[in-house]
Amino acid sequence: MNHDDALLRELNIYPLWLRRDVQVEAPPVAVAPPQPAPPEPEMKRTAAPPAPAAIQPSPYADLGWSELKQKVTDCTACKLRPTCTQTVFGVGDEQADWMIVGEGPGADEDIKGEPFVGQAGKLLDNMLAAIKLKRGDNVYIGNIVKCRPPGNRTPEPDEIAQCLPYLRRQIELIRPKLIVALGKTAATSLLGRDAALGSLRGHLHEFDGIPLIITYHPAYLLRSPTEKAKAWQDLCLAVATLQGMAEQ
Repeated sequence: MNHDDALLRELNIYPLWLRRDVQVEAPPVAVAPPQPAPPEPEMKRTAAPPAPAAIQPSPYADLGWSELKQKVTDCTACKLRPTCTQTVFGVGDEQADWMIVGEGPGADEDIKGEPFVGQAGKLLDNMLAAIKLKRGDNVYIGNIVKCRPPGNRTPEPDEIAQCLPYLRRQIELIRPKLIVALGKTAATSLLGRDAALGSLRGHLHEFDGIPLIITYHPAYLLRSPTEKAKAWQDLCLAVATLQGMAEQ
């Protein structure tokens, strides 16, 4: 088994999703005939919500990277800061084509000061590797909120409202070609409207003119591995979206 096959198996989409450019070695024991590969995911564009607050210019439009990082470090605007070890600003290529947005730091991230470093982070790295990407190389990773909510609870609306302008400024500085939102909190915060995640994924959305793909959070996929095939379909949609942009 080569490296790519191992990644697909880790994502629980092997052998149901066979890569057309990879020859798979026959297994040593008899197995059921493989299911036919599903069709390529159809790109569907949904109408952008009417002027949501999330796509207004950031109030920190005059701040560069160093000033913005310091602003986040010094921030005490909401009740999360006194309960966490440190702020988690984000990490990666500051001129990346891909931007990954999660919900907020967990316990491991709170200690290390970097997003997605626990088990969910390992799965995210495998998901990126499956589409020929890796952390820090043409990829930037951030979160909706920069401080860990107590007990890893979902950030509250006022906490999101206080922190979202920081992320908005990061997006303005990076100007990624595509954003991938992981989980409902990230998706609905960027869209500026509430909806079930299942109704949002599988479609092409926009954030301030930037294509936005929505999929499951890696932490959820660890709890519900049968949904990994859907996450793979979303990643295929993201890749196809960028390829389509390049061909225009």
